[in-house]
Amino acid sequence: MENTVTTQPQKAGTINIYSLVTNTIIQQLENGVIPWQKPWKGGVAKAFKIPANLVTGDRYRGINILLLWSSAIKNNFDTDEWATFRQWQGKNESVRLNEKGSIIVKYDTIDKEIDGEQQKIPFIKKYYVFNRCQLVSYTPPKEDDCLDIYSMVEKIDKVDEFIANTGALIETHGEGAVYNRVEDKILIPYPEKFQSTATCTATEGFYSTLMHELTHWTGAEHRINREKGKKFGDQNYANEELVAEFGAAFLCAGFGLATVEKGDHAAYISSWLQALKEDERCIFKAASAATKAVDFLYRLSI
Repeated sequence: MENTVTTQPQKAGTINIYSLVTNTIIQQLENGVIPWQKPWKGGVAKAFKIPANLVTGDRYRGINILLLWSSAIKNNFDTDEWATFRQWQGKNESVRLNEKGSIIVKYDTIDKEIDGEQQKIPFIKKYYVFNRCQLVSYTPPKEDDCLDIYSMVEKIDKVDEFIANTGALIETHGEGAVYNRVEDKILIPYPEKFQSTATCTATEGFYSTLMHELTHWTGAEHRINREKGKKFGDQNYANEELVAEFGAAFLCAGFGLATVEKGDHAAYISSWLQALKEDERCIFKAASAATKAVDFLYRLSI
């Protein structure tokens, strides 16, 4: 297990971490799986939660959320608890033989002398973490322990309070969901328009759609000021849609809600794949921007 943790900076000739991470997500998308939307495969389906490090108690952020969700889907993990091999050892836990770790990344800096001056040079490095499901001591939970936090309800008070505290102008109407940048308001279909699906209830569909548009709302010039594309299919449009998708997924996970799948599933996957293949850092940027948007919304709700 000595090769389970890598902490050295990326050097010339080593695997490009950006490519490695992006290709991991591309592989999922090419298999028709959207790792920030679908519930766990196998066992009892449940809503995603934000993955956390068992030892530090910190929740993972940005691209690491997507990487660990992707690993959870691929390996049918049913917990959101992760730690490095040594961290599990520190808890007197043992990782099962031949288990493979899941990649996460961390940004750091090194001190280097350039033109006679000491400068901090940024770099990215990768680590490997293991899910609780990979431990010798792990016992799968009973079906009753895996039920979703929320059943089908019409209103969820703490989510409504969170949304109200953002101050966003939200109107319901009979058409689709959209953030109108010109009028700076969110339009969303009447709640009666939402129906339950195989992956989420009507209520979850309503709230996850609203979270998607709220993430778009944060990108206004007088808020975070993100660049948005002009039409479906162009690079900036795809980037902004990824940001909104990730933002909705992160927000819903925080409230224990499932996220609704896109109606034109194949078209969106194709658009995202094109964006990821054209820019290997696209998914890093989108996950980071989504985390900033979520942080912005949470600050408004305090």
